[in-house]
Amino acid sequence: MLRPRAGRRLPKDLRPEAVARQAAALPDGLRDPGFAILLRRIEESPILEGNRVRAFFRGSETFTAMLAAIDAARTEVLVESYIFKDDATGNALARALCGAAARGVAVKVLADAFGSVATRRAFWNFLRAGGVEVRLFNPLFPHLLLQPFRDHRKLLVIDRATGFTGGMNIGDEYGSSRRSKAGPWRDTHVCIDGPAAWEMTTVFSEAWGMAGGSLQLAPLEPVSGGVPVVVLDSRPGRGHGETASVLAAIAAAARRRLWITNAYFAPRRRAVDLLGAAVHRGADVRLLLPGRSDVPLVRHAGHGYYTALLARGVRIFEYQAAILHAKTVVADDFAAMAGSTNLDFRSFHFNAECNVVVLDSEIGATFSAAFERDLAHSAEITARSWRRRPLLHRIGDALARRLGPVL
Repeated sequence: MLRPRAGRRLPKDLRPEAVARQAAALPDGLRDPGFAILLRRIEESPILEGNRVRAFFRGSETFTAMLAAIDAARTEVLVESYIFKDDATGNALARALCGAAARGVAVKVLADAFGSVATRRAFWNFLRAGGVEVRLFNPLFPHLLLQPFRDHRKLLVIDRATGFTGGMNIGDEYGSSRRSKAGPWRDTHVCIDGPAAWEMTTVFSEAWGMAGGSLQLAPLEPVSGGVPVVVLDSRPGRGHGETASVLAAIAAAARRRLWITNAYFAPRRRAVDLLGAAVHRGADVRLLLPGRSDVPLVRHAGHGYYTALLARGVRIFEYQAAILHAKTVVADDFAAMAGSTNLDFRSFHFNAECNVVVLDSEIGATFSAAFERDLAHSAEITARSWRRRPLLHRIGDALARRLGPVL
């Protein structure tokens, strides 16, 4: 069953401010046994062991691995994506999905109706004709009143044993096709073999059921050893508060470094205070944010927090090499988080999201190395340079920040 349960009201001692105090007091920070206990209390679910985790930082590698996994599927393929385009990447995936269905594999595709609004009906018909069951999440009619609520997850689950998730939608913009026009976007995805993939199946079943489908689920047998993973998912009415508390716990338990990459950064004031507190405790806190964005208004909304962050000692870098779309956290080369959640109002109120938190030194070091590579293509924003930005830029930042709750 899905946890945290729908309608749960977080106890006061598990809300972000209280969790931050508890995590900050742990003697060994993220590696302290009490940290894992704290995560389990927040999520009401076990930390799943027995996993193997691979990280991908380029779209070409990600989609090659996804296509190979689909081709190897024996019983079931589940796809859930905010955007599923009918471009070269989308068509390659569609052909693989139809090929799996022709082999007798049960294939289900769920795309968000708003995110995939530009995808032509002929594309969905092609999938259906190939034996794929296709559903759209919250189409305009008859779900007019539900339009603010979107399915922003990006999931691919194979045979309930291998799961992919992260920030990549299905489209050429990630450099998965030579037809990408503006250069590949920078994003992060992970592939997990093990019990966490089974948990992703449960997450998929929630949105699939809300779209009118059904999926039979069965209990998961416990497995020990391997890499510990927490599947951190949410949708309106379930899990958003828990996601905020887990992020607060990671930030407060970090002792040496807390490095965050986020594509759409328009946080609450509370997040600024948490990051500042991490700096005060001696952590190297860095934000890697877009230097250019496909949604410039959200980028300017984030700018409205730069002054306060810089004053608290948070270092801010803007990525220059391409559009930055990743949503990751890495702390002390040990706790690594990747998924679909942006640090903005929409992700914490209106969207269904899915992230994974991996507690492993090897994966943590891999994420830290990727962050350092990205810094080589970034420009640091200093307090001095930020004070000198043009007046028009200042006005735009202030106006965009006020729009943060509706972005």
